[in-house]
Amino acid sequence: MKILMFGRGVIATVYGWALEQAGHDVEFYVRPGRAAAYGDTVELDLFDTRRRIWGQRVVRTWPVRYREELEPDHDFDLIVLSVPHHRLTEAADFLAPRTGNATVLVFGNIWAEPLAAIGALPVDQVAWGFPQGGGGFGEDGALHGTLLPSVIFGTLDQPPNERARAVRRAFRDAGFRLREKHDFRGWLWLHFVADAGLHSQGLRLGTLAELAGETADLREALLAARELLPVLEARGVDLRRHRRAVLGFRAPTWLTAPALAWLTTHVPPARRALESHADPAAQEPWEVCRDALAEARRLGIAVPRLEAAEPSFAGKGDA
Repeated sequence: MKILMFGRGVIATVYGWALEQAGHDVEFYVRPGRAAAYGDTVELDLFDTRRRIWGQRVVRTWPVRYREELEPDHDFDLIVLSVPHHRLTEAADFLAPRTGNATVLVFGNIWAEPLAAIGALPVDQVAWGFPQGGGGFGEDGALHGTLLPSVIFGTLDQPPNERARAVRRAFRDAGFRLREKHDFRGWLWLHFVADAGLHSQGLRLGTLAELAGETADLREALLAARELLPVLEARGVDLRRHRRAVLGFRAPTWLTAPALAWLTTHVPPARRALESHADPAAQEPWEVCRDALAEARRLGIAVPRLEAAEPSFAGKGDA
């Protein structure tokens, strides 16, 4: 499969590498002038847990290919669109007249209505997914991240079409286990409020990395996410369809917070998943918290913990 990763962010790079290792032809679309700035290699320092539960460390220099133009008559089979949620519609509108015959995998956080969030993209050419990995670029320029064994795929209450099935096969062939979410809209929003809870406390401390092993702060993160669950119900999400995920927020925090602290201290992939998010200038955490808080206020739902953390994210990233 010929695959174009849209941008050279963390998710695009991590999964681009994994897909290329499986034999796919991978390129990156970047804005004009960025290819020279990025250079023709990426330094990778990854924990890859697809085959080993404790992870296999991958440290290597990966040669990559870029393109700075995308004509409508290109021959890509798949375009992977993984951008911050507040940039999704802008990116989708850019891609819409340049989609060609490719399938577009929307691969990341969404807080708007999904069909509205993808802007002008042709709906019948869209597949929906969510990564189970991440990280960040360090001061050394290397990408420090974690690649978990599964990838989330979903539908908006309809079976996947042949395009979506082909995307699933590509990821399965790359060694990922597939997890299906039939109410993908609800699952995406539930994941978003989980992120808002974590980021609200991570930003209060500095970055998400500071939460690793911190029982009291992880407890506050869980409670901040719990306070946002009524926001989802007010938006029409049937939480009964997501009982297992919701249980993690509704369970007693005297049990869940110490468990999370232990995991992020003693389990390398879990610890690395937080520690790799150490960039205090990363904009997406601010935007996640701001948008979740704005929606709670619009709906008249009290979220005291998110409100208490507001000084950590209000006014940032606006320049």
